[in-house]
Amino acid sequence: MNIARVIKTRGNCLRRQVAAVIVKDRRIISTGYNGTPSGIRNCYEGGCPRCASKVRSGRDLDQCICAHAEENAIIQAANYGVALRGAVLYCTDSPCLLCAKMIISAGIKSVIYEKEYHYGAQVKALFKEAKVICRQLARNTKHWRN
Repeated sequence: MNIARVIKTRGNCLRRQVAAVIVKDRRIISTGYNGTPSGIRNCYEGGCPRCASKVRSGRDLDQCICAHAEENAIIQAANYGVALRGAVLYCTDSPCLLCAKMIISAGIKSVIYEKEYHYGAQVKALFKEAKVICRQLARNTKHWRN
């Protein structure tokens, strides 16, 4: 999760920085952060009209062109022909419905997230039915545990 925290600083979304790290056989095989698609101007350069607007958080999400961190990590693995079946995805925020569907379809077996962000009943039900373990990383005062 510490690696994900560093990777999220690369996120170019003006609203929120999120990162995902995919691990298989105890090795990092893909990473992703949220922001505009490759070849599109970054948010801070005006690439995403929604992010540049004053619209309230949670509104007009269908107007946002940014890709999510989990989405980018899965796409990067696909671009390089890296299989994700049986992998673990670490993310700084809990996955949305779209990302949950991609996680399931990619064959990822477990998701560990740091902060809960709109982790709805539908996402929980999908993960349960698909037998994807999803849990929040708990923090005690001395060390991280899961």
